[in-house]
Amino acid sequence: MKKFLATIMAMAMVFSLAGCGSGGNQSSNDDDTFVIGGLGPITGGAASYGISVKQGAEVAINEINEAGGVKVGDRTVKLALNFKDDENDTETCITAYNALMDEGIDALLGTVTSAPCIVIKDYTAQDGILQITPSGSAIDCITDADNVFRLCFTDPLQGKTMADFAVNDLGHKNIAIIFNNSDEYSTGLKDAFVSEAESLGANIVSTQAFNEGDVDFTSQLTAIKNANAEILFVPVYYEAVSYIAQQAKDIGLNLPLIGGDGWDGVLKQVTDTSTVEGAIFLSPFLSTDPSVANFVNAYETAYKSTPDQFAADGYDVVYVMKAAMEKAGSTESADMIKAMTEIEVDGITGKVKFTADGEPEKDAKFVQIKDGQYVAYDKNAQAE
Repeated sequence: MKKFLATIMAMAMVFSLAGCGSGGNQSSNDDDTFVIGGLGPITGGAASYGISVKQGAEVAINEINEAGGVKVGDRTVKLALNFKDDENDTETCITAYNALMDEGIDALLGTVTSAPCIVIKDYTAQDGILQITPSGSAIDCITDADNVFRLCFTDPLQGKTMADFAVNDLGHKNIAIIFNNSDEYSTGLKDAFVSEAESLGANIVSTQAFNEGDVDFTSQLTAIKNANAEILFVPVYYEAVSYIAQQAKDIGLNLPLIGGDGWDGVLKQVTDTSTVEGAIFLSPFLSTDPSVANFVNAYETAYKSTPDQFAADGYDVVYVMKAAMEKAGSTESADMIKAMTEIEVDGITGKVKFTADGEPEKDAKFVQIKDGQYVAYDKNAQAE
């Protein structure tokens, strides 16, 4: 009898594990819970991004669940989040993704940063699971993977947009750049910026590179100071921005600064906000916009801090997944992936729909740092 029971238990375990194979619904959870897996940095130099995305997603999930959940066909589904730290590191990200799949997830929110996203997309494509990156902006984050979509602007679009802005809106012709040579995000913005700026007749008078982890930028900034530049494009993440801005002030380099969406969070990082006063960067979200007040209030109540664009990205991705479930009438990844190109979501980062290539169609916004606060860039005010 003992041998018979052991055999039955072993067979049950085999069938249980078989139910968690690749393709379709990956969750080992009950039919009434849709588990969203999350990947992003919770520790390390890019931790602000991952924490914000995680917390923004949590606000959305709580909001949806409190309203009764998601109506999927003839059943109602509640949402849950299992978010793991990838440390903005590709190897750590692979380990974290495998852990998520072992624990059972239905879709992936992530990754937050570009380098891990480029690696993980091959895993999610093989597993056939819906993946939406809130902020992985490198082109290769979603290429050659029909299951992967992005909510944020691409690096080339950001670079092109900021070049148009620097030359056409701000009227600058002599431009300097400092960028991270070992980061896909930074190099992607830089390359697109240079191409567009030169096509508009601008001169790139100095291009200075640095490596990941560098904190001393004095030599690069000194070279820029001697290049007769009118403006400095800084397409890097907020941590490096804080060092660059402070050291620029220290050597008397008083150029206007512009950047991409990686700047968001810089005011929490700098010790002297005057170093970034007047800087302008690209962002799809501004917390002082009256239209996002409900989200901002909920976020501040939960986390005692003001949400940035990454929190807004995490929030919107959850609502995009909700819309895909509702459109598909299913929680199966294959059905949701098909529905992704058929939905339009009026999110707090703007109204968005998705192309067959997984790219978002949405408008860009400019944010300026004024009196130590983020404000909407006002072109008319600049002309006064």
